[in-house]
Amino acid sequence: MSLLSTIKSNAKLKSIVHWLIIPRGQAKPRLWVKWFLNPFIHKKGKHVIIRYKSRMDLFPFRKFSIGSNSIVEDFATVNNGVGDVIIGNNCGIGLSNVIIGPVTMGNYVMLAQNIVISGLNHGYEDISLPPRLQKVTTKQITINDDVWIGANCVVTAGITIGKHAIVGAGSVVTKDIPEFCVAVGNPAKVIKKYNFETGSWQKV
Repeated sequence: MSLLSTIKSNAKLKSIVHWLIIPRGQAKPRLWVKWFLNPFIHKKGKHVIIRYKSRMDLFPFRKFSIGSNSIVEDFATVNNGVGDVIIGNNCGIGLSNVIIGPVTMGNYVMLAQNIVISGLNHGYEDISLPPRLQKVTTKQITINDDVWIGANCVVTAGITIGKHAIVGAGSVVTKDIPEFCVAVGNPAKVIKKYNFETGSWQKV
């Protein structure tokens, strides 16, 4: 039996290891994990910029990678505690963005300011418990190449955004957005599609 399997199968040992990695009641790793463990586990491309005032709440038991020439701006938070976070090449994670896995981004994804992209939800069904104490669920979010998401948007769990789709500022994305479309509103709806025959964007 591998070391990982041994830890997972022993509740007491699992609890101790969890405490060593994560301070009780918090969703960020201990400093020793950030400094001495994550750099050897997570992948970072060339010329990546991660601003000093961003929060990279990354854990060694989930995947994280960021491609070459990508940037994470100040006050952004990236958390892979409940799901992998994969960021492609030439991506811009804007000021005060929140990204909670599982999230996969392609190349040249542009995120403006104050965007929340979260593959995590808390349960609420058991009314004898506050939602904070109920089981979490996750659904994969996939953002394909060349997507631009405007300021103050929310992308909910389980969503796929197609290649070269544009999401207007302030939108709440609750359903998949096809490629080469413009979507706006709460909930976000497609208002334009690119017509390859005419070479123009047309209203839907």
